[in-house]
Amino acid sequence: MIRVLALLAVLISVTPALAQSLPAGLDKQNAMVVDTTKGRIVMKLRNDLAPQHAERLKQLARDGFYNNVPFHRVIAGFMAQTGDGAKGDGTGGSKYPNLKQEFSSTPFKRGTVGMARRGDSVDSANSQFFICFGDASFLNGQYTVVGEVVQGMDVVDKIKRGEPVVDPDKMVKVQVAADMK
Repeated sequence: MIRVLALLAVLISVTPALAQSLPAGLDKQNAMVVDTTKGRIVMKLRNDLAPQHAERLKQLARDGFYNNVPFHRVIAGFMAQTGDGAKGDGTGGSKYPNLKQEFSSTPFKRGTVGMARRGDSVDSANSQFFICFGDASFLNGQYTVVGEVVQGMDVVDKIKRGEPVVDPDKMVKVQVAADMK
């Protein structure tokens, strides 16, 4: 009986995310759907600004690398960082080589998705990315803008804060929108 109730509870909580439609006009080949423990986030990838970084995010999503990965660093008023599918704590990357920076003049603002990197090494982005809660213009020209949230900033706002985060929220399933069934 407990298993039946647990299954029913899971189905009820997942149904709203599954029923959500994607924004009209979204290029599904260049968008990622991130189902988190707080709800769904849809990100438009900016392959016009950062083609190598956008391709990397899509490849890792298709590899299942991002599934069940925590938001390991979430700073109020700044950003929520995730994407460490190797270690989950912000110190890991993927099996693929690091990427050369693809800086642009596009500003970091609320909803901007940027690639994380190691310290002063501008060519060290790999798998981790962050979503800005608000203006982060101090990052302009120093980090790669790889996308923007087009649906679900209310979900981003609910992600548990911390550095590191204790019992963090996770990306449960990450998919390229075109691959969704």
